Amino acid sequence: MTPMPMKKTQVYFRPDDLRALHRVAKERKRPVAELIREAVQEKWLGPATDARPGHALIGLYKGPLPKGFSSDDHDAAFDEP
Repeated sequence: MTPMPMKKTQVYFRPDDLRALHRVAKERKRPVAELIREAVQEKWLGPATDARPGHALIGLYKGPLPKGFSSDDHDAAFDEP
């Protein structure tokens, strides 16, 4: 798969924020630029604008499923009773 072409831009951060961002990147073993692109995509652009081949256009739930539900029940797990 051919990587999507990128254009360089410049972003200014407060020193404390930049140090914290570098710390997160190191902990997750990911480039700072990748974390920034991901945050912009999630916060401002949304999944509909992400047309990368093979990229799932779904949200990821990070919490536990209610008792008695499995991943097969994902559509109904949080429906109102």
